Amino acid sequence: MNLLFVCLGNICRSPLAESLFKFNLEKKGKLAFFKIDSCGTSNWHQGEKADHRTLKNAKENGVYITHLAKQITQNDVNQFDYLFVMDNENYKNVLQMFPESEKKLFLLTHFSKIKHNQIIPDPYFGTENDFQDVLNLLNIVTNELADFLIEKHCN
Repeated sequence: MNLLFVCLGNICRSPLAESLFKFNLEKKGKLAFFKIDSCGTSNWHQGEKADHRTLKNAKENGVYITHLAKQITQNDVNQFDYLFVMDNENYKNVLQMFPESEKKLFLLTHFSKIKHNQIIPDPYFGTENDFQDVLNLLNIVTNELADFLIEKHCN
């Protein structure tokens, strides 16, 4: 199963979602069943490490991010089974760039017990607490997503 996490710049939310999803899958012994990556709808930060606040916050919570930012491509849309976006703007952007992605494109919260239309807020212009809040939310959502996909595809 191939999953792609998508946000705007690929330096805050999506690399953190990618790393947390891997972290949660590893705890469940199912990491080998998945290919996981992340990207952004923009190319603003291409080749850069994740935002220093995301890296710091993740590390303080035992999660390590090694991803370098990149922009979504047609190859990504073709290769990945699921495209998980963080908010409605990301959804609209991906759909506008790649209309054929509609059947595999979901808000990340779609399969969560949290409101399925809730967005993952962008902490970029926020405080340190906003980065922790996003990590807490992503940890819940990626853990629930892991459970859902393991049940659906690994049993």
